[in-house]
Amino acid sequence: MTEHNGKHFESCQEIFAQLSAYLDEDLPPDACREIDEHLAGCPPCVEFVASLRRTLELYRGYKPSEKPDPLDDATRHRLREAYRKMLAARHAPPETGSL
Repeated sequence: MTEHNGKHFESCQEIFAQLSAYLDEDLPPDACREIDEHLAGCPPCVEFVASLRRTLELYRGYKPSEKPDPLDDATRHRLREAYRKMLAARHAPPETGSL
């Protein structure tokens, strides 16, 4: 099993950067072979790839049955007000405590 040190972590990052193309089978055979070799010795990457594959399967199988109903005026108004309050809180100066 490959030791998980700084150099190995860099290899994991390189693998992550190519995972989309790897899972879509859009990489050249040599690149796929390198990823397969890495996965053979890296349980965290194997777990991550399995999770990503499952996520993609769920996404591809998702078909919404119907569109949701539009929001009523009262709900839209509450959402706008909540949004305005959130923006105001972001731009408000920080509170200072009294001693």
